[in-house]
Amino acid sequence: MDFTLIVALVIALALIFDFTNGFHDTANAMATPIATGAMRPKVAVGLAAILNLVGAFLSTEVARTISGGIINKDDAGVQITPEIIFAGLIGAIVWNLITWLRGLPSSSSHALFGGLIGATIIGVGSQAVAYDVVLAKVILPALIAPLTVGIVAYLATRLAYFITRRDSGKADGRGGFRYAQIISSSLVALAHGTNDAQKTMGVITLTLIAGGMQDVGTGPQLWVITTCAIAIAIGTYTGGWRIIRTMGRGLTDIKPAQGFAAETSTAATILASSQLGFALSTTQVASGSVIGSGLGRRGSTVRWGMAGQIALGWVLTLPAAAIMGAFAAGLALIGPMGIVLDLVIGSLVIAVLFRRSRQSRVTHDNLHDIDDAGRVVKIRKTPRKASRTASRKDQKKVAL
Repeated sequence: MDFTLIVALVIALALIFDFTNGFHDTANAMATPIATGAMRPKVAVGLAAILNLVGAFLSTEVARTISGGIINKDDAGVQITPEIIFAGLIGAIVWNLITWLRGLPSSSSHALFGGLIGATIIGVGSQAVAYDVVLAKVILPALIAPLTVGIVAYLATRLAYFITRRDSGKADGRGGFRYAQIISSSLVALAHGTNDAQKTMGVITLTLIAGGMQDVGTGPQLWVITTCAIAIAIGTYTGGWRIIRTMGRGLTDIKPAQGFAAETSTAATILASSQLGFALSTTQVASGSVIGSGLGRRGSTVRWGMAGQIALGWVLTLPAAAIMGAFAAGLALIGPMGIVLDLVIGSLVIAVLFRRSRQSRVTHDNLHDIDDAGRVVKIRKTPRKASRTASRKDQKKVAL
């Protein structure tokens, strides 16, 4: 296959992954304000799309980690070819769509890393993967970040309720958090752009370096930043309603004060990691903050069984995408016919997944028709005796 053609094909596939990343991770920023009624669904995803676009231009440290970090270099440059990157992207996209169909808030970032690592091991050899970088900037942050942000969200929730606690029957003012959520969720969307859009920038930059079209050690070019920003913004605007529905079911019982604390904690963590070059999973951070805020509010408990199922999805993502990337790389090594087979098989799988999705379509209109799949946080019911004596006015205050 013509070398320029395969590079162009990889770039196109990378942008498709960027698109799937956008609609897959919209829930990280907007599930909470949608669930609490702070914003209407279409308005929320539109705002998220704009801020994802802006955020993509704010930093390139994560892109440099991917383009010059996870794959080892030798005297000739990086030890990878555009064909191998192509195979890795196939694995990442297919896994992203499988988890999207299931409504599972898995990590698009780990799907990408898994696909690339699996393809590299089959196509080049295990020595081509910089395991120290993967451990330091991918694996360890994935383990530490959800715990850290959960603790921060717990403390922030406790503080929010302490400051606004009721005094002598006066209104507590917690309704204002509903509007504050617009700001906090916007920060999460901005942070998502600074972190996740860069991963595709890094892949395209890595492809250009592998193809000898860009010097080793250089960062993404302006046209790469721009196209990746647009792709993730368009993907975000499509909504990713399935995953918003899953996370939203866990968030419907969360009050605005909790949502504000969770979103602020998520945004701060992601923005800090972007500056440090950590390729963090926004999905894991957002989920960790939700659990932390659930523990922080009196009367709220965490459904650890469901949280465990979501965590299992996190654990499976990297190896599952690696297996798919490795399979695609095995075909790609055949030559041009293998690339064609990858395209045909990948397209068929994607078509089947989309057809399955049409059988149970989820849009912004039926977003709140939610099953039990995503019920992570629940609220203890008020005892009957107490509920009988409470006035309607007091019940309205409790709802805030």
